[in-house]
Amino acid sequence: MNKKKKKSKASSFLVQGTILAAAGILVRIIGMVYRIPLTNTIGEKGMGVYSTAFSIYNILLMISSYSLPLAVSRLVAARLSVGQYRNARRVFLGAIGFATISGVIGCAVTYFGADFFAGTLMGMPEASFAIKTLAPTILIMAFLGVFRGYFQGHSTMIPTAVSQVAEQIINAGISVLAGWLLFRMGTAKDTPGNEFFGPSYGAAGGTIGTGAGALTALLFCILVFVLFRRVERIQCRKDQHRRLESYSHVAKVLVLTIVPVLVSTTVYQISTLVDQAIYAAYLDADYTAIWGVYSSKYNLLVHVPVAIASSLASSIIPALSGAVAKKNRTEVVYKTGTAIRFNMVIAFPSMMGLTVLAAPIMNLLFSGNNDSAAKMMTVGSTAVLFYSLSTITNSILQGIGSIWIPVKNALISLALHVILLAVLLWGFKLDIYGVVYANIFFALCMCILNNLSIKRILHYRQEVLKTFAAPLFSSVVMGICTYLAYRLVYQLAGVNWLAVLVAVIVAVVVYVVILLLTKGLDEVDLMSFPKGRTMIAVFRRLHLLR
Repeated sequence: MNKKKKKSKASSFLVQGTILAAAGILVRIIGMVYRIPLTNTIGEKGMGVYSTAFSIYNILLMISSYSLPLAVSRLVAARLSVGQYRNARRVFLGAIGFATISGVIGCAVTYFGADFFAGTLMGMPEASFAIKTLAPTILIMAFLGVFRGYFQGHSTMIPTAVSQVAEQIINAGISVLAGWLLFRMGTAKDTPGNEFFGPSYGAAGGTIGTGAGALTALLFCILVFVLFRRVERIQCRKDQHRRLESYSHVAKVLVLTIVPVLVSTTVYQISTLVDQAIYAAYLDADYTAIWGVYSSKYNLLVHVPVAIASSLASSIIPALSGAVAKKNRTEVVYKTGTAIRFNMVIAFPSMMGLTVLAAPIMNLLFSGNNDSAAKMMTVGSTAVLFYSLSTITNSILQGIGSIWIPVKNALISLALHVILLAVLLWGFKLDIYGVVYANIFFALCMCILNNLSIKRILHYRQEVLKTFAAPLFSSVVMGICTYLAYRLVYQLAGVNWLAVLVAVIVAVVVYVVILLLTKGLDEVDLMSFPKGRTMIAVFRRLHLLR
C-alpha cells in the first residue's frame, strides 16, 4: 500500500503535466484556427510582418520576464516541500517586485526601440507599429508569470491551464477582428505597387488580441489567488520554521535563479531571430512572404506537439525541485526517466504523422498554395522529436539545480547552428530549407549535450528499448498504415478533410496497438499516466494486456 502511494505521488506530476498539455494543445489548436482567417485577411506578407514583430517581442519578453514562472515555481516548490509556507509567500511577494521593475523596463525598451528593431535589425520597417502595440503586453505577462509560477509551485497546473485557454480565446477573437479592421484602414492608405500600411496595420491589429488575452488571463489568476488566500493563511499558521528569509535574500535567490534560466531560454529561443537575420542577409530581397510560410505554417504546426513537452517541463521542474530539497535521489531518477519516456511516446507518432500527412494537413488548415509549407514539413518534421526531447531535458537539468549547464549547452548548439546555417545557405544554396535543416541540427545538439549532462550528474542512463526503439518502430508501422488509409479514402471519396480524419483515427489505433504489443508500454508505465487504471481495464478487455 505504501509503495503504491509513493508511486502515485512520484508520478502525480504527469497528471498535472497532462492537464497543462491538454490546455496547451487546445491553445495551439485555437491559435491555428484563428491564424487561418487572419492569414487570409492580411495575407502572407502581413503574416511575415506579424511573425517578425513576435520574434522581437518574444526575445524581449524572455529577457524581461519569461523565466519568472519557472523560477518562482522552483523556489516555491523547494520551500513547500519542507513546510516553509511563509518563506514561499515571501518568494511570491519578492517576485511581484521583480516583475514590476523588469516589466516596466521591458515595456519601455520594446516601445521606444521598435523602429530600430524592425527597420535596422530586421530590415522590415513595417513591423514597427506591431512591435509598439505589443509593448504593454510585456508588463502584463511579467505579473502573469509570477502568479502562474506560484500556482505551479503548489503542484497545481489548473489555474495556468484555464488562464491559457481563456487568454487564447480572447486573443483569437480580438486578433481577427482588429486585424481585419486595421488592414482595411492601412490598405486605404497604400498606393498601387506600394503595400506598406496594409500589412503593417493588419499585423498590429493581430497583436492587439495578444495584449487583451494576456490581461484576461491575469485577471483570472488574480481572482484565483484571492480565493486561495484563506488556504494560504492556514498554511502559514502551521509553519513551524522560525527563520524567515529577508526580502533582500529572496531577491538575491530570485536573481541567481532567473539569470541562468533567462540566458538559457533566450539562447534556446533566439535561434529563430538569428535565422531570420542571417536569411535576410543571404537573400538581400523582400523575404516576408516566404518567411510568413515558414513561421506561420511550418513552425506553427511543429510546435503543436512540442507544447506537450513544454507543459510537462513546467510540471517537472517543481516536482524535481521538491525531490532535491528532500534529498530523495530515487524519486529524482524515477521522475526523470518517466518524463522522458512519456515525452517520446507522444513525440515519435507526432513526427511521423506530420511527415506522411504534411500536404493534406496543410491544405486542410490553410488556403492558397501550400506546396512550400508541405515540403518544409516533410523534410523538417524531425524537429518535433528533437525539440520535445531538448525541452524536457533542459527542464530536468534546471529542476535538479544544474541551471547553468543548459546555458552552456545552448551556446555551443547555437554556435554550431549558425555555422551550419551559413554553409547551407551560401555553400549549398538551400534557401529556406537551409533554415529548416539548421534548426533541426540545433535541437539535436541540445538533446545530445543535455543527455550527456544528465547522465554525468545523476549517474543515470535512459532506458533505450521502451523509450526510443518501441515508439520508433510503432510510429513507422503507424506511418505506413496512415498513409495508405489516407490514399484509399481520398481516392474513394475525394474529400481531403474526411481522408485526414480517417487517417488520424487509424494512426491512433495502430500506434497504441503496436506499442502495447511490442511492450513499449506495460501496466507499470500506464499506472504512471493519467487515467492509468481505466486504460489498463480497457486494454485488458481488448486482450492487448495480459
